[in-house]
Amino acid sequence: MQDIDIIIPVYKPGEDFFRLIESLEHQTLPVHQIILFNTEQKYWEELVYHHPHRHIYENIKVWHISKKEFDHAGTRRQAVKKSRTPIFVMMTQDAMPADEYLLERLIRPLSEHGDVAVSYARQLPGEKSGPVERFTRNFNYPGISRIKRKEDKKELGIKTYFCSNVCAAYRREIYEKQGGFIREAVFNEDMIYAAGCIEAGYGIAYAADACVVHAHNYTNKEQFHRNFDLGVSQAEHPEVFAAVPPESEGIKLVKQTAAYLKKEGYGRLILPMCVTSAYKLIGYKLGKNYKKLPRRQVMKYTMNREYFRRRGY
Repeated sequence: MQDIDIIIPVYKPGEDFFRLIESLEHQTLPVHQIILFNTEQKYWEELVYHHPHRHIYENIKVWHISKKEFDHAGTRRQAVKKSRTPIFVMMTQDAMPADEYLLERLIRPLSEHGDVAVSYARQLPGEKSGPVERFTRNFNYPGISRIKRKEDKKELGIKTYFCSNVCAAYRREIYEKQGGFIREAVFNEDMIYAAGCIEAGYGIAYAADACVVHAHNYTNKEQFHRNFDLGVSQAEHPEVFAAVPPESEGIKLVKQTAAYLKKEGYGRLILPMCVTSAYKLIGYKLGKNYKKLPRRQVMKYTMNREYFRRRGY
């Protein structure tokens, strides 16, 4: 049985963080180390050091960085260097294992297929998720596993490259050979890496039986900011996104969501869903064209101001 490290960037952890750690420590596949890269030590101390019921396991290692230092790709790249296991798992602090078999099932494609570089988990909606969020999760994370390869681009388009660091297992040998995550990214570091692996002839596995509960109830404004950064990341990496533009997937999602809502008796939600989709689209389009925008607007629209400050904005 191979040793496995879990790497989690942390920022302002809440009470659920302790549930996450407990769940990871009681998986059927033992964890070698849980490596935490925490942004701003004061927030960590507020919750962890002063928590009356904290439970610290010996295999947890914590490193602190400042908000200025955080980068979606760079921080994860730095964290991976703290790990030595043949397989490591990237997670986010808001992803909760659905059961004790998450890790066992997540790494199975890596164990069974030597050319699979990454295996990512299925994301299930939370108990408080509404019909739109539930349909969206199922659209992006269906119940059927598959291994995606270069020849699947004609069928899957941009989804060939899809991968999510919300919960994904990486084969270190291939990770090192591919040069790891890029050094800087405003967003999409996982997908950019996966695209490089696909183009190099490796496979990307989607493990539908490895599940985490992960859902967001973003406001329209938050969706705008998130999609602005999404557009920026795609504009900065035309080598990945130019040949397989994602717009058609977005249109398909809107149409299928509307049909689902109508069929299931949630017709009143179609208009709000369309409004949210408009916020997403406008944010995305502005992000794709961020180089044409004045600095003031870029800094207003992004969720990651430090990223742009490091680049001279």
